[in-house]
Amino acid sequence: MLVPVILSGGSGTRLWPLSRRGLPKQFLPVLNEHTLFGETLARCAGLDHAGPPLVIANSDHRFFVAEQMRRRGVTDGEILLEPCGRNTAPAIAAAAKRLVETRDADDLLMLVLPADHAISDTAAFQAAVRAGREAALAGHLVTFGIVPDRAETGYGYIRADRATPVAEGIWPVAEFVQKPDAETAVRYLESGEFTWNSGMFLFRPGAFLDELERHQPEIAQCTASAVADAVRDADFIRLDPDAFAACPSNSIDYAVMEQTRHAAVVPLDCGWSDVGAWSALWGLAHRDTDGNAALGDVVTLDTRNSYVRSTHRLVATVGVDDLVIVETPDAVLVANRAETQSVKTIVEQLIADHREEADLHREVHRPWGAYDCIDSGDRFQVKRITVNPGAQISLQKHYHRAEHWVVVRGTAEVTCDDRVITLTENESTFIPLGAVHRLRNPGKMPLEIVEVQSGSYLGEDDIERFEDVYGRSDE
Repeated sequence: MLVPVILSGGSGTRLWPLSRRGLPKQFLPVLNEHTLFGETLARCAGLDHAGPPLVIANSDHRFFVAEQMRRRGVTDGEILLEPCGRNTAPAIAAAAKRLVETRDADDLLMLVLPADHAISDTAAFQAAVRAGREAALAGHLVTFGIVPDRAETGYGYIRADRATPVAEGIWPVAEFVQKPDAETAVRYLESGEFTWNSGMFLFRPGAFLDELERHQPEIAQCTASAVADAVRDADFIRLDPDAFAACPSNSIDYAVMEQTRHAAVVPLDCGWSDVGAWSALWGLAHRDTDGNAALGDVVTLDTRNSYVRSTHRLVATVGVDDLVIVETPDAVLVANRAETQSVKTIVEQLIADHREEADLHREVHRPWGAYDCIDSGDRFQVKRITVNPGAQISLQKHYHRAEHWVVVRGTAEVTCDDRVITLTENESTFIPLGAVHRLRNPGKMPLEIVEVQSGSYLGEDDIERFEDVYGRSDE
């Protein structure tokens, strides 16, 4: 059996302001109408001997993962929740330990895949996985090296030992090399001995855990404890927070792959991209005769080799070259296309300044739907709230604000203290300060309301929950 293990804990900060910590790039349609996470699930569905996937995700993103798996028809997979980020080695170790305990089989392999990569040639990807299967069953830790098409300085490299093949088209890894300078990258490309480190792997769970125990015993012990003391929460499995937090943070490359003598590489040419920066999206996008990729409501004049993306309003450019311009409702990025790797530094500055734009979009998604803050001022705030069919917000109250609700579309069932009323379009109600209330959509179409808040404090943390069908206490 082959188990896809999908790593979905990244924050995608280099694609800010579209990707943010609260809604990172893997859950967004950055290339087409499909999300990167959804496309990863689809690629796995066509693999030989594939079993239900195991997804490792940040606890804050659990509802995005569950919903996108549901949309792809994946109903039998598991979602393993990290209480905090500890890089890829602990995440993969936790997944391997979980698989050994629950799906142990003689032919069990785990295929480790980042959730936020793009692959245009699915058939080539699946063929490479088939090619690596026997080597992985024999105990090798197989990685997939992307055949380079340019002298790239933003990726790590893998040098294969071409003298002693493991099998046809598979070679032992001679060395892993970190991101090179431009001159070295050219030399790597010309030699034909190097591939890009994709971060995709295939191996037996037990083989990986053995090597982890040999080279990083503390990680092995902490993750084993985190899995042993994990608890089930509805459709999720929560790793023990104390044990996982005690785990050293390390990547699989540093922790295992660069240390083991059992690493093997399968060259892979499949139209791969890690979608790691806006410049990568420019390279993947359809471009006009001037080299421009324009998405959304965009008008360009005397503009060349630029990526311009509008999500909310008209963006016009005149007489510019080699720019990335990304507009969202609450933030605009303007960057030289060659400097987009530095967007991460901007996000770090926003975090240091406690700017919520680093974490959240103006439209905030919740397991029951979403809300969009459309206006605010002194002692008031206006939101557009969408509640999915059959969904409901928690039973709650606020200590500093009252709320007016106006139904714009759909049907609302409103609980306010001991009253339960039904509202339809153009009807409204008032929720006094301190009232225990809930909003539910009993209908078959999305419920949309306009909420006007008024009071001395309008922060999202002014909430006391009494009941919540989604098991939240702090969101």
